[in-house]
Amino acid sequence: QVQLVESGGGLVQAGGSLRLSCTASGVTFSSYTLGWFRQPPGKEREFVAAFTRGGSTPYADSVKDRFTISRDNAKNTVYLQMNSLKPEDTAVYYCAALRNFFGNSRSAKEYDYWGQGTQITVSS
Repeated sequence: QVQLVESGGGLVQAGGSLRLSCTASGVTFSSYTLGWFRQPPGKEREFVAAFTRGGSTPYADSVKDRFTISRDNAKNTVYLQMNSLKPEDTAVYYCAALRNFFGNSRSAKEYDYWGQGTQITVSS
């Protein structure tokens, strides 16, 4: 049974930092691209960042230079370090796992497994 469990969400003031973690079980972690998505209130889910099986790390333009994705295959964990947070970063953040090596890491539809989500609220 595949499980992705996020942690590290919470309330933070604008300009602050948070680090999200997502730990996977039931999968061969290194065989998956790992992605972070978010869903702001009243909006659709959107791509944030990914760490592909090939080692590339694409980012959404809105978070580039502020967020950093990393992964530790030995711990089956992917991280999202979020700095200089803004109120518009407020959302439920999800991690996801994509098995297809040629899958589009920016597309939520491509992902096979999802975590339950964790709320990030950035106050102004």
